[in-house]
Amino acid sequence: MRSRPSVMHLDLDAFFSAVEQRDKPSLRGKPVVVGGVGGRGVVATASYEARRYGIRSAMPTAEARRRGPAGTAFLAGRFDAYRLSSRVVMDVLRECSPLVEQVSIDEAYVDLAEIPGFDPSVEAVTALATDLRARLRDLTGGLTASVGVGTSKMMAKVASELRKPDGLTVVDAGEELEVLHPLPVRSIGGVGPATAERLRPLGVETVGDLARLELADLLSLFGQAHGTSLHRLARAQDDRSLVAEREAKSVSAEETFARDITDPAALRREIDLLTARVGARLRGAGTAGRTVTLKLRRYDFSTLTRSTTLTQATDDGRALAHTAYRLLAEVDVADGVRLLGVGVSGLSDFVQDDLFGTPEAEATPVEPAEAQEPAAAAPQVWRPGQDVVHATLGAGWVWGSGRSLVTVRFEGPRTPPGPVRTFGATDPDLAPGPPPDWREPQGG
Repeated sequence: MRSRPSVMHLDLDAFFSAVEQRDKPSLRGKPVVVGGVGGRGVVATASYEARRYGIRSAMPTAEARRRGPAGTAFLAGRFDAYRLSSRVVMDVLRECSPLVEQVSIDEAYVDLAEIPGFDPSVEAVTALATDLRARLRDLTGGLTASVGVGTSKMMAKVASELRKPDGLTVVDAGEELEVLHPLPVRSIGGVGPATAERLRPLGVETVGDLARLELADLLSLFGQAHGTSLHRLARAQDDRSLVAEREAKSVSAEETFARDITDPAALRREIDLLTARVGARLRGAGTAGRTVTLKLRRYDFSTLTRSTTLTQATDDGRALAHTAYRLLAEVDVADGVRLLGVGVSGLSDFVQDDLFGTPEAEATPVEPAEAQEPAAAAPQVWRPGQDVVHATLGAGWVWGSGRSLVTVRFEGPRTPPGPVRTFGATDPDLAPGPPPDWREPQGG
């Protein structure tokens, strides 16, 4: 932990859906859900308008459709557009400081102590962060970021969560525990649903409650590594350094259950949730993997793993889930599973599969009321939200498709809400297009 607040954490607000609302003016101020739009899809990001209805990341899309009001837009995602906006943001951060640790496509730490001649007082870092957020909003066409500054990576991240969206919090040296201890215990890293559930019988609801536990109690509950980490983080003790280039060798997620699970169907449901998280992390890092590993810790605390290597790298959570199902079928779970994990290794930047996609997802229209069966013979599958260009009408995006038809809304980031037109799915004048550039005027 540093003696001055010189670690900044920046998190772009509802990033995927914010890019969609910027590029599609008819969706501004309306609920927007980005992710898998098919029957087994999972929400990647929900706009703040959608979150008011209880829609959240990692929720099954079917559940999000039940919660969302009429007119909620369900979009399949445009990773090229997100990558373009992310690149602008990260370039600005690297101009600010020579040491930037990019965590994902929409999140990064910035070391303010590495800025030559900069004095990281509360007043100075507040002014710098305020100017930085305004500059990013201008350069990205209106995207907002929540920023926290503190004496460690943990405190910077906690601070950035306090005033979402579009907020700024600076926690000075000596104020860490005053800010941290009243917060829910899940505010610190390493406390997920299972850990919080195991802490609840001990009366632990806040970080302050956790800090009152003895180290020996935490070690007996969680083991040496996890118990020690929780003990330190509850006291704001975090000495991790920023790393400019992070080369992940694998991406994984796991869950420990309050009771052992013996039902394979229940384990498959857990696999769905885990692979959705892994897929989102892969996409967030702009990478994909070929080797899928299933990890199980059994009732007797013995651990076993099963792995297989795919022919193509993927970041699709559903493809990972189906692979994990096959690995699960090789294991006898009758005596109970207390921990389940899914990991992906053999990472690369090349992704063969679409961002969230299967043909089922791509053929689903934006609004649930318009759902129709896709035309099986159509050579081009149109995804809701996809960028397109028409030979005479110009650039637009797919509003919906089905029954050999595709409906397009012609608008862009710098136009008013545009008109809607319907074409044959094989219309030679209609083709996939590049993401619109919000920095350039768009003709209609």
